[in-house]
Amino acid sequence: MKTLGLIGGMSWESTAIYYRLLNEIVRERLGGLHSAKLLLWSFDFAEIAERQHAGDWEGAAVLLVEAARRLEAGGAEGLVICTNTMHKLADAVQAAISAPLIHIADATGRAVVDAGVKRPALLATRFTMEQDFYKGRLADKYGLQPVVPDQAGRDMVHKVIYDELCQGVVRSESKSAYLDEVGRMRRTDQVDGVIMGCTEITMLIGQGDFDVPVFDTTRIHAEAAVDFALG
Repeated sequence: MKTLGLIGGMSWESTAIYYRLLNEIVRERLGGLHSAKLLLWSFDFAEIAERQHAGDWEGAAVLLVEAARRLEAGGAEGLVICTNTMHKLADAVQAAISAPLIHIADATGRAVVDAGVKRPALLATRFTMEQDFYKGRLADKYGLQPVVPDQAGRDMVHKVIYDELCQGVVRSESKSAYLDEVGRMRRTDQVDGVIMGCTEITMLIGQGDFDVPVFDTTRIHAEAAVDFALG
């Protein structure tokens, strides 16, 4: 089994989900007392979020590259960025290390294509919904047509992530707002699936809330990481 290096703490709520999933998937596949071989770098998320909202992606890249280099020096044979949004910096991180970076959008793109979905709703942070690093990769590499909420919807989805979910707060009112937004997108945008494009969203909604395919990017990413580790 190869050792995975996790770049986490963005938020730690999401990293805890990654840690649990990676170990559960290894146990499912190998049985008994098996668990994943992991190294974890966990950020103080306030330092990252401040740079995100200030548009200081160059400063954030410096932090992630340093974390990746330390993980590789510690013995990591593959890297996992434990968040969708920070894959904006995936190319910079990969360029700084020799170990492969397992990209969340690639794992998600393959899963969406395999499910026969063409126009998935993409719920995520404002950065992921409004910038092209994620949507563009899904479109260019996998022929998908990801659809994001309108301005009001994006504001709501983003606010719930940062003001509630990243702080461990799960509210029924916010779940209802997310379900209403997807319902609106199904009526007006003809979406045929839902990508939970932020790890923390899994705390709020899931497949049981919808009658179209829902793509839990955290689990999909964790499965791909274990595929690599057990290669």
